[in-house]
Amino acid sequence: MYFSLFQYPLTEEEIYAFSEVTSRKHLRDELEILLANKVIFKIDQFYLCENNEALVKRRILGNRNAEEIAGKALRVSKFISKFPFVEGVGISGSLSKGYFDEDGDIDFFIITKHRRLWIARTFLILYKKIFLFNNKKYFCVNYFISENSLEIVEKNRFTATELVTMMPMYGNGSFKRFYEENQWALSFLPNQLLDKQLEKLRPAKKPFFSIWTEKILNTKIGDSLDSLFLKITYKKWKVKFTHLDDRNFDIALKSTKDVSKHHPLNFQNKVIQRLNIKYAEYQENHDINLTQEHA
Repeated sequence: MYFSLFQYPLTEEEIYAFSEVTSRKHLRDELEILLANKVIFKIDQFYLCENNEALVKRRILGNRNAEEIAGKALRVSKFISKFPFVEGVGISGSLSKGYFDEDGDIDFFIITKHRRLWIARTFLILYKKIFLFNNKKYFCVNYFISENSLEIVEKNRFTATELVTMMPMYGNGSFKRFYEENQWALSFLPNQLLDKQLEKLRPAKKPFFSIWTEKILNTKIGDSLDSLFLKITYKKWKVKFTHLDDRNFDIALKSTKDVSKHHPLNFQNKVIQRLNIKYAEYQENHDINLTQEHA
């Protein structure tokens, strides 16, 4: 049901990976019961909530597109890792799940040095605005955390799924600590291996310019500059995104010394709400009772 919100059919292996089932035989038995009662459907090797072959074709095409874009995603990740104060670069969003379509973009999750998050973010945003004409398709840098605050505060099925599917690309130790501090995700998805991608992690090497920039700004000037960039961005967003109340603003556009999120559509909350609506529909139509999720 969760992946159906993204119109993404799953294989049996994927269902197992994102479930709490401990026995694969038990999983197959459960799937057979659900198929027999037409609660779910199967087309080729894919299981769906809707009997719609177009969704299977859509997934296969998206998987193919993801393979084609992988090289570019790797190159951009390497480029981002060279910026001052960037400690780790990962890919999140749909591409981290092996899917990419024409309307998609490459979402990057970035770990920065302590007390320099907003300087790192500002450098990257300025590059996007000046050299990419603010085009975010292949350069969507919308989530930053600092190396001393690696635990994800919002703990729900959405954040757990994003966390376990993220693809660490470049870094020098921060991602290992990141996974160590987010073991809570296994309470939602116990069949996942949090650090399974670490073996593919590539070391980040800083160019001369970044090394000297970091030396110059590892001073009180850097402290003041980082605080200034935070203050400017926060005020700008408060004026621009008035449709969000304080609670939703703090989730979708969190702006602290250690975290920066730019999700003005509050996608996390929308996904959880839609999932709960789907739970209610299945309870009414199939007498399947599922515990409501929280955002």
